[in-house]
Amino acid sequence: MTTDNTVSKPGQSPAAPQLSGQFSTFFVADLFFGVDVLKVQELLRFQQMTRVPQAPDVIEGLINLRGQIVTAIDMRRRLRLPPRPADQMPMNMVVSTHDGAVSLLVDEIGDVLDVDAATYEQPPANLDSSARELIRGVYKLNDRLLLVLDTERTVDLAARG
Repeated sequence: MTTDNTVSKPGQSPAAPQLSGQFSTFFVADLFFGVDVLKVQELLRFQQMTRVPQAPDVIEGLINLRGQIVTAIDMRRRLRLPPRPADQMPMNMVVSTHDGAVSLLVDEIGDVLDVDAATYEQPPANLDSSARELIRGVYKLNDRLLLVLDTERTVDLAARG
């Protein structure tokens, strides 16, 4: 159930996102991300993948999700981070986009968080440029920043610089 603190308040920054107020969270390296919970289709353990010849390097492969073919994007490569340790298997966060379902390969799945719109800010200027283009904004939590991932930009590999 939505609470009143997720409703836009008078004087609130016009840049604040119009999202559900709840985010499904995940980790990639030491970064803590959130995706609007309404965009998350499902969370899965690592799935066997079929490699795609000549695909961009960020595409790990394709998975068969109950008959639906889903592209899997490695978020470490997408963010230009070092590779995942060999003994660590990624998790799949399947998100809905304008072009259909896409799996984001992440290091670890977090919780669903309710956030207060008053803690929202624009992405910090010191954020790495490869991450900055994918971040809609940040929420200041007690112990860390929640980076709000723009899923449409993340899966738009043609716009990649």
